[in-house]
Amino acid sequence: MARRLNLRFLFLGLVLATLAVVQEVREPRPSFLGVGQRLFAYVANSGDGTVTVVDLVSLSPRAVIPVGSSAPAGLRAHTGKKQIWGVSTDGGYAWVLDAAAGRIAARIPVGAGPLGMDFSPDGQRAYVTASGANTLVAVDTATMQVVARARTGRRPWPPHITPDGKTVLVPNRDDGTLELFDAKTLASLGSVAVTQHPEQVSVLPDSSVAFVSAGDEKQISAVDLRRRVLLVNLQLDGRPGHMILKPDGGELYVTVPDTHGIAIINTWTMEVAESKVVGLAPSQGSLTSGAEQLFVSDSAAGRILPISVASRHVGTPIPVGRGPGVSRLDPSGDLLLVANRESNDLAVIRVRTASLLTLVPVGPQPTDLAVLLF
Repeated sequence: MARRLNLRFLFLGLVLATLAVVQEVREPRPSFLGVGQRLFAYVANSGDGTVTVVDLVSLSPRAVIPVGSSAPAGLRAHTGKKQIWGVSTDGGYAWVLDAAAGRIAARIPVGAGPLGMDFSPDGQRAYVTASGANTLVAVDTATMQVVARARTGRRPWPPHITPDGKTVLVPNRDDGTLELFDAKTLASLGSVAVTQHPEQVSVLPDSSVAFVSAGDEKQISAVDLRRRVLLVNLQLDGRPGHMILKPDGGELYVTVPDTHGIAIINTWTMEVAESKVVGLAPSQGSLTSGAEQLFVSDSAAGRILPISVASRHVGTPIPVGRGPGVSRLDPSGDLLLVANRESNDLAVIRVRTASLLTLVPVGPQPTDLAVLLF
């Protein structure tokens, strides 16, 4: 009798183990995908001017699409039109990739040295700055034609449109200013002196305050967008890396590679609430939609650092490829994607278990990525 019971338990164990393996195999397919829907990652390879299309169901590369010149950057997914937009820094144009057809649908001349772009909240316009031409352009996303153009300050960095869709913010790197433009007409609304060599911009959900990072200084500038005045220059322990804003706008997380940590800014009191050492060289990061976890790329250590937003606790690092940088979550929040610049691959991480699923080979020096469900 005891032997029969042991055999039954053994059989039951084998069945449960088999079911677990089957579940593990099926797990990478996002459960929210409907019949016929596709989920792809688009990885910009700065080494050869291509975009690698990665199927996030089969977890394999699907295609490699030349964008016409080296240094593709500023990738953005236009969900409503099933398109990926980006810029060619060396080519001086914005490009539009038709996701369904798998080809470049348009190349739109915008001026020398475009570095990035942003969409209006309704998706009807794309805004692009040409850093080498000191120009801001607005592109109609339906016709893919330039519909407005404005002069900026010197060496404008990528633009950022406010959540209310009314104002385009442009950091002028060589002037040390944040310039404001009317989103409809591109008429200049004035500029505000900020920290030296401003680069990134992050805006509170109510469009009241913009935070601007310095390229060379240990500062973040806070700007009142309604009164168009500088509120304060917040001092950090080192030069700011990447800024990640909490969805409710209450906290701004700033990676500080120089000091191996992150700074946490309380956006209500306008002060650095906490600084925390988290890794060797924290660079970029992604925040889950519910703001439970912040995933930070540690570029020097080849790993991702999961950080609990509530407790500030750094969890077990997730090994990925060499030189991890930009990261994105898929629409469901199930998968975290990380471009590894030095090992030329895309890390796919399961968020629920904080574990690496696979590394997908892409092109040389991947530096940007976007995710599209269609």
